[in-house]
Amino acid sequence: MTVRRDFKEPARCRPDLVIGREELFTAAREQLVGGGSVLLHGPAGIGKSTVLRALAADYAGTARTVLRCSATESESHLPFLALADLLGLVAHEVADRLPAAQRTALESALTGRGESTLQSDGLALRLAVLSVFRALAAEGPVLVVADDLQWLDPASAELLGFAARRLGDTPVQLLCAVRTEGQEYDRHLRALPPDSQAIRLNPLSRAQVSALLDHRGYTGLPRSTVRDIHRTSGGNPLFALELGRALAENPTPPRPGEPLHVPTSLRALVLSRLRMLSAEARRTLLVASAGARPTLALLHAAGRENAEAETAQAAELGLLATEPEGPAVRFAHPLISAALYAEAPAQERRAAHAALSTAASDPIERARHLALATTGTDPEVAARLAEAAALARDRGAPSVAASLGLLAARHTPADSVPGPDERRLQAAEDAITAGEVDLARDIAREVLTRATVPADRVRAWMVVIESAGHALGEVDAVFPQVLADAGDDPRLLALVHYQLAWRGLVVEGDFAEGREEAAHAAELAARGGDRRTELLALAFQAQTETLMGHPDAPATIKRALREPQDPQVACHHNGAGSVRFRWLIMSDQLLEARSTVTALLREARRRGMVESEVHFVRLLAETELRSGHCGRALDLARESLRLARDAGIGEVASANLASLAEASGGDVDRALALAREAVRHAEEDGDQMYLSRALAALGHAQLVAGDVEGTVRSLRRVRELEQALGITDPARGRWHGDLAEALVRIGEPAEAQDVIDLTREHGLRLGRESVLAVLDRAEALVRAARGEHEVALGQLTSAQDRLAKLGHGLEEARAAFALAVLRTSRPGPTSYDEAARLFRRCRALPWLRQVESAAVTPRAEPPVVAPAALPHDGPACLDGLAAMERQVAALVMEGATNREIAARLFISVKTVEATLTRVYRKLGIRSRVDIVRLAAGRRTT
Repeated sequence: MTVRRDFKEPARCRPDLVIGREELFTAAREQLVGGGSVLLHGPAGIGKSTVLRALAADYAGTARTVLRCSATESESHLPFLALADLLGLVAHEVADRLPAAQRTALESALTGRGESTLQSDGLALRLAVLSVFRALAAEGPVLVVADDLQWLDPASAELLGFAARRLGDTPVQLLCAVRTEGQEYDRHLRALPPDSQAIRLNPLSRAQVSALLDHRGYTGLPRSTVRDIHRTSGGNPLFALELGRALAENPTPPRPGEPLHVPTSLRALVLSRLRMLSAEARRTLLVASAGARPTLALLHAAGRENAEAETAQAAELGLLATEPEGPAVRFAHPLISAALYAEAPAQERRAAHAALSTAASDPIERARHLALATTGTDPEVAARLAEAAALARDRGAPSVAASLGLLAARHTPADSVPGPDERRLQAAEDAITAGEVDLARDIAREVLTRATVPADRVRAWMVVIESAGHALGEVDAVFPQVLADAGDDPRLLALVHYQLAWRGLVVEGDFAEGREEAAHAAELAARGGDRRTELLALAFQAQTETLMGHPDAPATIKRALREPQDPQVACHHNGAGSVRFRWLIMSDQLLEARSTVTALLREARRRGMVESEVHFVRLLAETELRSGHCGRALDLARESLRLARDAGIGEVASANLASLAEASGGDVDRALALAREAVRHAEEDGDQMYLSRALAALGHAQLVAGDVEGTVRSLRRVRELEQALGITDPARGRWHGDLAEALVRIGEPAEAQDVIDLTREHGLRLGRESVLAVLDRAEALVRAARGEHEVALGQLTSAQDRLAKLGHGLEEARAAFALAVLRTSRPGPTSYDEAARLFRRCRALPWLRQVESAAVTPRAEPPVVAPAALPHDGPACLDGLAAMERQVAALVMEGATNREIAARLFISVKTVEATLTRVYRKLGIRSRVDIVRLAAGRRTT
């Protein structure tokens, strides 16, 4: 299935004004907070002024005085203008503190009265500016905010630089922005203090451009269009927004294969030097702009005899950046190529494509140019385009295949076989493979408005359903229509029942229904001779049976792996290969699981299967996480999330895994934010399956963060959801040990034991060795809470050894940590050495920080208290307390501190405090002292 979701970073990480600039925004702010100055630099339109304003608004409150100036090119010849902007309104506040000569020179420069210049009043004026800054800073910190330093008049720039170099420890900071090309910013640092930090703004990624367009209201653009905007703009936010605006205002989209429409405003910006070229040179550049990978040889083959001289002239004007040691002809910016193409008359564009249709060496490129050079329908052109689309599909370029397929449909006569709609549907299916789900859905909807052949209609409906992803509830009304269109054709009905299997799982939350629909789909597909659908249905059936703990799962997996296989299904994320991986990792065969998913990922990438690539990168990350390679898992999980956001598919699932990886090896706050966002999206979609996964990730992150009450709330919901779904295999989510541990820590050992007992029953039935070892680790905590220390220590030691043999490095380290906590008879840092070593080997940084914190906290050996004896040995008034409350009260009576009680009962200090509050309320007392008095009173009677 294709999972569509515009997954956003949490709001705290994505200020509206600095989309895509979070890291540099943080770096700049840290520099300012540390007392330094900042110079933002980058090319025109890259967003320097936006970041400057956001930083100024964020940090200005820490300064007593904020001085601002923003220069323009038209005013850069006016001396002292920027100085007047900065000091004109504040100089009078400190003027009486300046020596007379300095005051006179400054007043003359600021007001324009007199003939003050740097030549006539140089030293006095320089010292006056420095004195003003010092006088203002004497009353509180000063922040100078200066935009477009490149347009500062030379006199003001010189004075600002003179003062900045001599401020020393004076609390004056500069926050400036300057337009630069490349890395040429050094000369502008002379206007800032010596310890200033230069921060370059780089182009935005595709996902960041998409977020920017959405923020500005250019929503609903197909992802293929967003991709073209990103490519054409070069990641420049100004250019991207202008392109987005032009597309939003233009109801006619560009033809497939053509560059984007470039608005007049941007054409003027990038083509001002074009009129300096000869007419022939402009034609040569037009041919280059129409080509996919233009070279001098290609231009010659296309009839441009003087290509060398003409491209050299364009390079001198900054339009081209030819490679010094290669044949490629590269435009200085992608927007120049698009603007040049947009500026040319349609006839000249067709002539350029016609020339390239014979000059290009690649058959796909020749076919594309032939289509763009042709008007109207032409069966021969359409056939060549269809052949080129098939070639692109085989090469692993489904996005290119979709574009060529649409061109083929455009040139296909209405009475041809295959017809234009059949070619459009093939293009839609290629778009699905490429992750272009919006494009695929739009094509299918268009076909449905006129198609009458049942096979075409069912095929189109399948694209519509597939493009909905896990939001299947949004297309629920489609199923009756598609069943009616399918009639009694087993091939068509197989397609429908395969999608009904997904609906049963996702919408109804019923694994049994999904399994039955999948089995029916496999039977129909076999009867109709549709091996591809049969394989997909068998894989789905095997997947549900695996998660359900159904005894038929191994046999169904074998059926799904039998020959003949469909090459594309074999490496599909919903194919048998993926099911086999899931079985391997749930059965603790980590090495084989890694090699299996690595091979699947390699083939998916070769075929250009975007959603499958996202899926398999995520599964590889999961494998590394299970193996205890947290650093590697974190890198892969972040890569999967980046890919998912870029393609707009699989984002919730990738966020779930990224949350687990962050909690284990990265940033716990980020783990919490990702999991909460995934929960919200799954709830909005009504997706029970992914909701349980998201809640499991949230519960784990809460446990690592120390929020055990939150962990219990989240994982109790997971338990309820999975019971309703019919999931019995504990290796599916592996949350049971976390829930049991959290229950112990909030004082609910009985419920923890119930979770362990029920889960162990399923784990034993299915042979889930690592799950059983984790359950033993959790049960040891239950026994420790009941005072069975020696038994708990033995059980933890055994669990650690078994987890080590199975290769679950992180779970092994957690068992070692639990052992270190329980061994309070040997306090001190050395008792935690083994746990620290294992966590360090895993690069499990959040866990390592917990170990280090525990190791430096002195612990005393608490007394042993038998919980069952408490009601008889304690005062009679304790009889009304719950078991955990009696244990805590008894330990207080023995003089144990809250931290010692937490160590003894293996609960958090926060839980001890909450339990004591309940004890005070029930006993009608106010403090620990009152509990001790009760104990003393008992002993004296």
